[in-house]
Amino acid sequence: MTTSRSVITIVGGGFAGTALALHLARQPGLLARAAVHLVEPGPAPGPGLAYAPGPAERLLNVRPGNLSLYPDEPTHFADWLARQPEVAAGVPEFAPRPCYGRYLVQALAAAQDSGGVRWHRAAAVAAPLGPGGRRAVRLDDGTVIESDYVVLALGNFPPPSPAGPDLAYLAHPGYHADPWAPGALASIGPDEPVLLVGAGLTAMDVLVGLHRQGHRAAVVAVARHGRWPAMHGPAGVAYPSYYDELAGLPTVNGVVAVFKRHVRRAAAQGLGWRPVLDALRPDLGRIWSAWPLAEQARFLRHLAPLWGVARHRSPPQNTATVAALAAAGQLRLVAGRVEALAPAGPNLRATVRERAGTAATHLARHVVCCTGPLFDYGRIDAPLVRQLRAAGHLLPDPLGLGIRTDAHGALLAADGAPVSGLFTLGPSRRPAAFESTAVPELRLQAVALAAELAARVAAG
Repeated sequence: MTTSRSVITIVGGGFAGTALALHLARQPGLLARAAVHLVEPGPAPGPGLAYAPGPAERLLNVRPGNLSLYPDEPTHFADWLARQPEVAAGVPEFAPRPCYGRYLVQALAAAQDSGGVRWHRAAAVAAPLGPGGRRAVRLDDGTVIESDYVVLALGNFPPPSPAGPDLAYLAHPGYHADPWAPGALASIGPDEPVLLVGAGLTAMDVLVGLHRQGHRAAVVAVARHGRWPAMHGPAGVAYPSYYDELAGLPTVNGVVAVFKRHVRRAAAQGLGWRPVLDALRPDLGRIWSAWPLAEQARFLRHLAPLWGVARHRSPPQNTATVAALAAAGQLRLVAGRVEALAPAGPNLRATVRERAGTAATHLARHVVCCTGPLFDYGRIDAPLVRQLRAAGHLLPDPLGLGIRTDAHGALLAADGAPVSGLFTLGPSRRPAAFESTAVPELRLQAVALAAELAARVAAG
């Protein structure tokens, strides 16, 4: 496939890829100079796994006012939501995930109808660099897209296996490796015991889903920190920025000390800790990048689990469901880690090393892996990632958080120079920003990268 115009190929049609395609289409004059291709093997680009069609009880954990595709139109999603038939009784505080997926599909469909974006329902398997400086993006349907710029918007990869070295459990019908896969919970009967590996937002979504389908057997959740995500507080409560006290602090302890001081100050004003933490959000990337690698590793080792509990919060409805299950004795949370999983006839036997050091055995008909996605690009086995990694064009970062990039999202080679024509956005940029998974951060990445690519196309 050849064209006289520049070619931008986005690999991945979840939120990040969709947002980038839409913001490219908004760049003045870009579509007259460049063709935009979006490669996504799913049934429709836009929702990805996170917002795919599914049960309405799977709720967003961000309020509508913070979910617009367009930072300069903050009410864009909320206004769209208010026009939907399912909210005739009032706009919900936390909308269903599938509803947000429909919003993304409709927004992208308008760009496709205008001829601005071409969708390929296929998977990219390679993107080698040719002698002329272009990349030949090869799809599994045989298509080749000769591209000047390739953007990896690969989203999240399924969780790694939670226990080893014996992996026989992976083939057991009661083991559920990906709770987001279509129909992942359908085979779980109402009287079949369940063990959840993890206790984050995904685990809470699984619990709500099981509860809604009438599950009444015992559920055990195992998580190292032994905590459920914090619940969202009231909307509209704000705390002023105090980044000027944090700028350039080179240690985790230094940042924590300032944060604690402001938590005490907020408490004296009748405020909780949530708005104090939220005040850091616009500057998290700068705080993270000010730490040397050893301090970043220290944070991941000691504070990242607590950060996840406090930062990524649950809708009140989900928190209430989990609390009710626990109060009824149906749900138990164990602080520890799963050391081994093994088939035991129709069941699975889990060996759990509890935080106190003792080992316990749990027998469950189903085990659901809710440990969160795999970020380590040194372990990701997708064909495109393997090819780029083997070519030296994709370098995993030393902490296993994602891909080494510059400030624009351009991939970096071993010598620190940008790799020709290769960019990324989304969770893969966690090494530079740490927080790179939520809509507010990803849409800003999309805006900035769209402007950068437009400038490069204009410069020829």
